[in-house]
Amino acid sequence: MNNKVTRNTYRPIFPTPAGLVVSIDADGKPNIITLGEIFNLSIREPVWVGIAIRESRYSWELIKEQKEFTVNLPPTALLNAVRGIGVYSGRDVDKFAKYKLTALPSKLVKPPIIAECPVNLECKLVEFHHVGDHDLFIGEVLLEHVDADKVQANGERDESKLDPIVWLGRGFYKLGEKIGEYEGVKGISRLPKSK
Repeated sequence: MNNKVTRNTYRPIFPTPAGLVVSIDADGKPNIITLGEIFNLSIREPVWVGIAIRESRYSWELIKEQKEFTVNLPPTALLNAVRGIGVYSGRDVDKFAKYKLTALPSKLVKPPIIAECPVNLECKLVEFHHVGDHDLFIGEVLLEHVDADKVQANGERDESKLDPIVWLGRGFYKLGEKIGEYEGVKGISRLPKSK
């Protein structure tokens, strides 16, 4: 029995992480944009992430010019900032000041990371593609920062402590309980190769 209906497709893949992406202008002033389009592209060699931004956004311009950005994954405690940041343009508003966020210096790129986010990725732009109503920025992750109290003894992130915000197409949600463990593909290590 088929009880399915068809619909006009809008944001068909879900959930995706809500992220705060920081870029910087030529004078060193940072800007933040809220994105629901953040995704892994290559997970080990190299580590690449994708972000999708409309050309009309100020962050699009900054990342295209400066070729660097940071991805900051906020906890649910930052929901009001995540929602509000998406309302204002960085051309007009200092979002770090407005939402009382702390900009910490990155180690390898110019845009700062956000202290209040438990996971931060320093990225350099490696590819750019026009892909429809958003454009795809591909960043190589040069360095990952994780709050020390959210790292296990083996060096892995303690995912039970991250409390991420996810985007389901028309609203923000929090995750529930863990219901299973990924065992990996036999013969393929989950850990990165040593350098």
